[in-house]
Amino acid sequence: QVQLVESGGGLVQAGGSLRLSCAASGRTSSNYVMGWFRQAPGKVREFVTAISWSGDKISYVDFVKGRFTISRDNARNTVYLQMNSLKPEDTAVYYCVAKSEPYSPIHEARTYNYWGQGTQVTVSS
Repeated sequence: QVQLVESGGGLVQAGGSLRLSCAASGRTSSNYVMGWFRQAPGKVREFVTAISWSGDKISYVDFVKGRFTISRDNARNTVYLQMNSLKPEDTAVYYCVAKSEPYSPIHEARTYNYWGQGTQVTVSS
């Protein structure tokens, strides 16, 4: 089992930045793909980004490309999501996710074995 705990959410004005962190604990010796999903009120949960264990594969959904950056520190069992140029439509609960390799598929929520509790990001206009 792997436990995921997110932190770093909050309230920010449009154009601002936030950095989310996700700390993994438990069975972290395996090679996990990690990523982020988000869910806005009244909307379905959607894929945001993913990163392979080694970091050689990274994917972003189109609406965050150029604004969000995912990274990981395997020594600390932590994945990060740097979010810049935030927009009100980025308001959502952000969930950290993990699954065993292989990297693909990455866009479907059902392929991820482990989920964090979520952290709220609110962007005001």
